Amino acid sequence: MRQDVLNQITLILRGGEKEIMSKAAIARIMGCDPRTVKRYLNGYEPKKKQSLPRNSKLDNFKETIISKLEYGCTSMAIFKFIQKEGYLGSYSLLADFVQKHKQEQVKKATIRFETAPGIQAQVDWKENLKMVSKNGELFEVNIFLMVLGYSRMKFVKLTSDKTQKTLFLCMNEAFKYFGGVPKEILFDNMPTVVDRANSRIGNVKLNTKFLQYSKDIGFNPITCRIYRPQTKGKVESLANLVNRLVAYNNEFENYEELEKIVKNFMKEINLEISQGTNEKPIEKLKKETEHLLPLPNQDVFNTYIASPKEYKVSKESMITYKGQKYSVPTYLIGESVCVEETDEYIHIYYTTNLVTKHRKTGKFLNYHKEHIVDILKTDSLKGYSDDEIAVFVKQHLSDYDEL
Repeated sequence: MRQDVLNQITLILRGGEKEIMSKAAIARIMGCDPRTVKRYLNGYEPKKKQSLPRNSKLDNFKETIISKLEYGCTSMAIFKFIQKEGYLGSYSLLADFVQKHKQEQVKKATIRFETAPGIQAQVDWKENLKMVSKNGELFEVNIFLMVLGYSRMKFVKLTSDKTQKTLFLCMNEAFKYFGGVPKEILFDNMPTVVDRANSRIGNVKLNTKFLQYSKDIGFNPITCRIYRPQTKGKVESLANLVNRLVAYNNEFENYEELEKIVKNFMKEINLEISQGTNEKPIEKLKKETEHLLPLPNQDVFNTYIASPKEYKVSKESMITYKGQKYSVPTYLIGESVCVEETDEYIHIYYTTNLVTKHRKTGKFLNYHKEHIVDILKTDSLKGYSDDEIAVFVKQHLSDYDEL
């Protein structure tokens, strides 16, 4: 259709000449068919021509690019890779595509929804918060955070570490504080929750002990996906609130007083009106509690926070665990260590530090070469050089295995 006809009709309508000029007259002036004039007078608007999509040098590589992004590759790494696959475009073309793709993913992930009562909670840590006492002593602490999605009821706890046992302890207390257990809990990919060694992008494997904990307590654990930090928005907001504790620098004597400050802070924020709901969390919790899962038996809680059994390190720098011997560094001779068992490994801890791990083999004797060298240095081959001990170990390790 002709744009000049549309423009002229518009002028005629604005000037009020529609009633005094016939369609035929307008058609003669514009040199077009009267039916064309009629369509425009009845409100017809021509469709804009759609430009045909242009081929991009990226078209054959977009699937590869997105796949590499899911594995955490940088734009430059992807650029170098697809160049070898035949890409002839510029880096800036690739970088623009990557940026737009990430923005689209974030947009999809940040569509806000309000969870129903009892459905979801979010968990995180406020890590390495530095606080200074009245005496100038520096305390580097962590704050455990859990917030219920519907009521915005918050639980915070001061801790000196972020071990798995501490995580279980904090979660147990949070469930008791809320009066029940939500059906699902959202976590960051923290090492006490996720088995990072056996996880892949898009296929996260949960830590064996944590997975069993979630089953025993009754909730479904969910981990954050790549590009989606906003999915934990409620607990991130809580982490920002915790910054208010900085005002208590130089206002406490010791760790116990700081602990009381954190508990009082928790009470305060649950009495404040939440920006997300425009209600006080403590009031909205009354409705949410009805929908939470019941608390498990106290014995279930105790299973995960009980002190682990300790094993004494012998003069041979070994411990006996389930009828098998495992080597540890010689500096631990005479000390007591704890054992944590997974599907594939025996992890040995001294206090809260991992000192060594052994792959499960079924053998009676399980040792690392460096441990044997140290044992021989302090015992049978005391006074020998490192080279002499190395030769001895190489010659006799097979005999040691047979023994």
